[in-house]
Amino acid sequence: MNLLLDENLSPRLVGRLLSLFSGLRHVRDVGPRRATDKEIWLWAKAICLSIVTSDADLVAMSQDYGPPPKVIHIEQCDFPLRVIEDLLRRSAILITEFEKSESSGLLTFRVGTGQESQR
Repeated sequence: MNLLLDENLSPRLVGRLLSLFSGLRHVRDVGPRRATDKEIWLWAKAICLSIVTSDADLVAMSQDYGPPPKVIHIEQCDFPLRVIEDLLRRSAILITEFEKSESSGLLTFRVGTGQESQR
């Protein structure tokens, strides 16, 4: 799975989830520091990565431009690292299916409600 964690998510998630998501990377490790949302979008698109983010701007770009790249959005994400890690672990199968889907470009998680939606 080729996932790119946006700057608003902890880079420590890579080490914690790499065994589950083998292609997991953090934008700080592979791109310029403080890249704009547009730069992240274009870079992820060029090398076929899905973006994991809590940034509503990337959601808007997904809705405006469509995939690629695909966007996995964690809504209202002001949770401790362990909560985000647990959410991604519990959702691994759903994320895998989303990445394989040709019709979905946006997957949104609402932490605490157990709800997710695909568009």
